[in-house]
Amino acid sequence: MALKPTIYKADFNLVDMDNNCFETLKLTLAQHPSETLERMMVRLLVFGLNYHPDLAFTKGLSTQDEPDLWQISPDGRIERWIELGQASPERIRKGVSRAEQIALYAYGSEADVWWPKHQLAFAELPKLNVFRFDHNQVKQLRAFVNRTMELTLTITDGELYLTGEGQELTLQVETLLVRD
Repeated sequence: MALKPTIYKADFNLVDMDNNCFETLKLTLAQHPSETLERMMVRLLVFGLNYHPDLAFTKGLSTQDEPDLWQISPDGRIERWIELGQASPERIRKGVSRAEQIALYAYGSEADVWWPKHQLAFAELPKLNVFRFDHNQVKQLRAFVNRTMELTLTITDGELYLTGEGQELTLQVETLLVRD
């Protein structure tokens, strides 16, 4: 019998000063049995960083044909394909062939080794933007997790400020590759 995901509920207040976006959202996050709490929280942060009413969490780890998040237009086009982690160039090529924009948010203790290894291959791919979260900051996200959460993500001048569950954390997202 397959293990079921763990469900988390979040009252998520998004205050994005950089994009003049202020939203109060009720979100449901399904943590796949093989997903860490840190990865689930990175998904939430990336959702906030890329917020659009059509942006949605996908089946993620449980399927090979979907990214972690995507934005699908009303006519069915994939406008944005967003991956998390240390994806391979082959994995990202799937998104390049299917979506208008692709973003990859790397995190983890091995990201400093992963990026130089794949940097040239990613540079050859069109439509791709690559970012990296600091590993030590991501490790602290675990303290924000409860089955029901009240969180506020404030984005200003490219920095993220997460508050909730009696915790505060400042996070930086490093830009590794940007296509305009």
